[in-house]
Order: sequence, then structure tokens, then C-alpha cells
Amino acid sequence: MKPAALIAVLALAATSAHAQLDFGRLLDSGKKVLDATQKAQEASKSFTVEQEVQLGEGIAAGLLGAMPLAQDDKLQRYVNRVGRWVALQSERADLPWSFGVVQNESINAFAMPGGTILITSGLVKRLNSESELAGVLAHEIAHVVKKHQLQAIQSSANTELLATVGKEVGGAAIARRGGDQFGLKSAAANMGIDVIKNGVFLRPLDRGMEYEADRAGMVLAARAGYDPYGLVSVLQMLQANRGDDGSFSMFTTHPAPADRISELEKLSPGMEKFAGQPQAEGRFRQNVPAPK
Repeated sequence: MKPAALIAVLALAATSAHAQLDFGRLLDSGKKVLDATQKAQEASKSFTVEQEVQLGEGIAAGLLGAMPLAQDDKLQRYVNRVGRWVALQSERADLPWSFGVVQNESINAFAMPGGTILITSGLVKRLNSESELAGVLAHEIAHVVKKHQLQAIQSSANTELLATVGKEVGGAAIARRGGDQFGLKSAAANMGIDVIKNGVFLRPLDRGMEYEADRAGMVLAARAGYDPYGLVSVLQMLQANRGDDGSFSMFTTHPAPADRISELEKLSPGMEKFAGQPQAEGRFRQNVPAPK
């Protein structure tokens, strides 16, 4: 897809009244990379919320360069609406949450620091209900709420990333002291792009983090009024299709579905009373094209 066409798609996806993030701006953040020169060993220090958001936007810019948004405005609005409703039940409801579907046949989803979450069209097509969609998004929301990716990035920044991103974060520190908010934002966004280039973002998270996100996501889905077992249904589908084809890239970055299901079963005593909450299959099919 030509850049002009991609920009148009990004802008279209952000027209929903629920969208809090201009996806077109993500592409711009990928192009407007400042050539910072200072190095500083501040890569592992805590990020402000603003820096966290900008870091996530930089990562999203890198992902969208490889996986453009699906050209389905109705689908984008629907997924964004469901995701934002679930996110509002979290402890970080005030983040600028935004959700999008990327055109890619792999089975995966990505949570960026600061509240940007992308899910592949391949995964969406495998789902059967809104409660399953909510369960997947709730898992990713939990990663953001718990700052799992940020912790992983900071840990990596202490080693191989320090040389490449130190200058950007150092520039952010200088900008913060000097009151240069544009410089601070750009430096954080630049670091996000470097994180993609170095492959750190696509590496597996700690198993404990994945299990924690599963548990917290199940609770979030229940709070949002959905059958909390939507995520379990998705994990069962993943388990049944483990040897299906090479599209299940999620297997390389997550614990085995059977192990995740076993961990979630420990929550069953407290979740059973919510099991009768809606799965919303009909509404899901009204907004998500049936697999061909």
C-alpha cells in the first residue's frame, strides 16, 4: 500500500467518536524522528504517563508500518468501542485508550504502553462472540494497567538497548528540565521506534506476567458485564488449533493455552456467579464479517 493510501486508512479508522488516538498521528510520529545526540543512562528510570503514551505511540507506528489497519471502518469502530468500555473498568481508565484491527492473518494481539492496543484480523476472524473479543482485549488491557511491557522494555534498555535508545531518553530528560515538551514527546516516541527495530517489543513476556494479565483480564471482562469465560473459550480454540498452521504466532510469545487455562481455573469459584452474563454473539456477528 502506498504511503498516501495508508495515511487515509489510518485517518478513517480514527473517525469514531470513541477514538481517543489519531492513528494517522502514529504514522507521523514514525516519520518525525529527531536526531538526538546526547547519551544518558536513564533508560531504566520510571516514565511519566505522558512519556509512556508517547513510547507506546512510537511502538505502534513501527507495527503499523508492517501491518496496516484493516480497511473496515465499521469493524474498527466496533472493536474500539468494546475495548474502551472494558478499559473503563480498569484502574487506569484515564489513559487515552485506543484499539485497532491490523490486516494480518496471524493470530495475535499487541498492547503498547500508554493504552494503544492492536489485534490482528486473523484473530478477530477466529472469534465467535463479543465476550471472546472482550476477553482478548481485557488481557491486553491488563498488560498496560500492570505496565508489563514497560517493565520489559526498561529491563532490556539496561543492556543491548542502552546504546541505541539512551540518547533518546537522555534527550527526554534534558527536554523535561528545559521545559521542551515537544522534545520530550519526540524522544519517547523515538525510543518506541528503536524498541521495534531491536525486536525487544516482540519478545515473550515473563510467564508470570502473562498469567497475571489472564487473571486480571478475566476480572475486567466480568466487571464490564461480559461472560468472564470468553478468554477461556479463546484459549480452548488456540489449544485445539495448535498444529493447524503457521499463523498461530501467539504460541511463540505466550505460555501454552492448556497451562493458561489451568491457571484460570483457579479463579472459577469466584467467577461462576458471573458466568451467565452476556456473550453477545448476535451483536458480534452484526459487526464482524463472518469467515469466508
